[in-house]
Order: sequence, then structure tokens, then C-alpha cells
Amino acid sequence: MSNLEKTEKKRPPPVKVLSAQLRAAGNRSSAGTGEGFVLRLGRGRSLQVSLVWMQGTVLEAQLDRNTVLLMDETGTFAVQGVNNIPKGKPCLSPGKYVMVMGVIHAVSPEPVIRAVKMADLSELAALHRRMWKLEVEDLQQVLA
Repeated sequence: MSNLEKTEKKRPPPVKVLSAQLRAAGNRSSAGTGEGFVLRLGRGRSLQVSLVWMQGTVLEAQLDRNTVLLMDETGTFAVQGVNNIPKGKPCLSPGKYVMVMGVIHAVSPEPVIRAVKMADLSELAALHRRMWKLEVEDLQQVLA
């Protein structure tokens, strides 16, 4: 088994988050895996995350900068590395509702995610938007 395979096996699954949660996240954690940020979930609960799953509407695509700006119901966040995502280009038009899975690159002043995967959810955007906050809360209650 290669070192890359070992690293991938150790990496926890992506955590569904909202941009406001990342904006309020604590500094990189040195506990556990030694990477990631600490989300404060309220009532003294917290959750360490590095790989996240986010959803939002494309506001602006800056393909020359390999970046897209998205907005969820709690604010904006940037996604980098979009030109390298297989099947990512159809997702990059303003107004599209997309999911992005990626690694947290920064949380302040605005969250920045390095994309690993993107998918266009525009066809059922109204349903996805309504359910997203509930999905985030549900998963975080299970994990924390």
C-alpha cells in the first residue's frame, strides 16, 4: 500500500457545512490527525473538519484564476481548482446550484475550499436548497 493510499484511508468522510460555520471556525487543530479546523456547533460541542461538502449558487466564475464564487444561505465562499475537476465545467455558469466536495484551504476572511469534486444540482435546486440546512444539522448532530 502506498503512502497516498494510507493517507486516503485515514481521511474521514466529508462533513456537510455552511459557509458561516467555516467563517466562525477555530484555527487549525493539532489534535487527532493534525490537520483541519474546529467547527463550534453550540452547547459546548465541536467537530474537527478538513474535508467538507458544501452546496451553493454560482455567483461568479473566474476560470482564468481557476476559481468560482458560490453563495449558500449563510454567505459566500470561494472554490479553487475548478478547472481540474472532471465534469466540473458545466457547473460553472452563474445561477447554477452546485455541490462541491473539497479540502478547507482557509476560513477567514472568507472560506476557501480546494475542490475535489463538483456536481450540478440545478435540475432539483429548489428541493436541494430547502433540504440542505436540515442535512447539515442532521449529519453534524450524528458526528459531534
